[in-house]
This record gives sequence, C-alpha cells and structure tokens, in this order.
Amino acid sequence: MAPYKIGYFVGSLATGSINRVLAKALIKLAPEDLEFTEIPIKDLPLYSYDYDADFPPEGRALKEAIEASDGILFVSPEYNRSIPGALKNAIDWGSRPWGSNSFARKPTGIIGASVGSIGTAVMQSSMRSVLSFLDAPQLNAPEAYIHFDAAVFGDDGEVKNEGTAKFLRHYMEEYCAFVQRVLAANAPGHIGDLEPDTAKLTR
Repeated sequence: MAPYKIGYFVGSLATGSINRVLAKALIKLAPEDLEFTEIPIKDLPLYSYDYDADFPPEGRALKEAIEASDGILFVSPEYNRSIPGALKNAIDWGSRPWGSNSFARKPTGIIGASVGSIGTAVMQSSMRSVLSFLDAPQLNAPEAYIHFDAAVFGDDGEVKNEGTAKFLRHYMEEYCAFVQRVLAANAPGHIGDLEPDTAKLTR
C-alpha cells in the first residue's frame, strides 16, 4: 500500500522552535504508512480578499501543498492563549477564495509543545473551532499537550524518555488510523462548494 501523504505545519517561525523539534520527533516515531512534507508559511503575505482574484505564487503553492496531502498535521506553540499569527494567516490563505477551501475533508491532527505546564491546550481549543468551520475532521483523542523538556528532546528529534516516546508513538498511530478512517468515509460536499452535492442538501 502506498504511504499516506501528510502535510505538516510548524506554527512557529523561530529558527530554534521547540515545536520544530517536536515535529522531528513525531516523524521519527510515526508509522511507516505516513510520509511527511512540511508546508512552509514564513513567506506568505498577510491575507486580504484583494488577492482572491489572483493569488500570489506563495498562496498558490500553499493551497497546492494542502490539496496534494491526504492529511494535515499542525504542530504549533500557543501565543497569548491562541493560534500564532503566522499559522492563522496560512489557514486563511488555504481556505480562500470562497468555494475553494483546501482544508475541507482533510483529516487533521493538532499537537503542540510549550515550556509551560498546560502545554498548548488553549491554542488547540481555538484551532478546533477554526477547523470545524472549515469542515476539516479532527483527531479528538488522544489529546496531546506536550510539556517540553530539553533533557528529553534532542535537536534531531530523538526522544530520550521512553514514557514520552511511547505516548508520542501512540498519538501518531492513532492519527494514522484516523486518516485511514476519514479517507475511507469521505464523500463530496462541504461548506463553500461552488456546486454542493445535492444528495447531501436533501438529507
């Protein structure tokens, strides 16, 4: 069976982001059925509907990367109890113009690391509201709010604590199974379709 193509976002633009380290760890611990490609966000201009008639190359590349992915994984910090601005901007680009929401029906996972004890719980709550509106199915359990300890995570993604590695491995196994379930059940029709599925509208 061909691997599932997973596009992933790192919500921080910082070179030394602990969430980029977490992303490396997740990729190392993920099932072989998943193949990962980062979707970059740092060069996107701020979204405005003025661009809708003619997206810039960065916006088109983002949407093409999302649409080429079987599933999407968000690995992100929490800024001021919410979604980092650069990541929210990327989500806005991917959802527009109206009628071409690239996130629709893409199975998603949300995970993040913080040096704080509550991890990224509030950011993830905000993300769930956004992704629900975008018709992007979400892995709801297990939840993963990672307290980052530099003694546990190596820069290359090595996880030095077996309990942490076991949890992250389990999370990625559950995400893989979720991707498989969602893709098996997918059907046409989502918010913003230019030509909605009439069968769905009459149910």
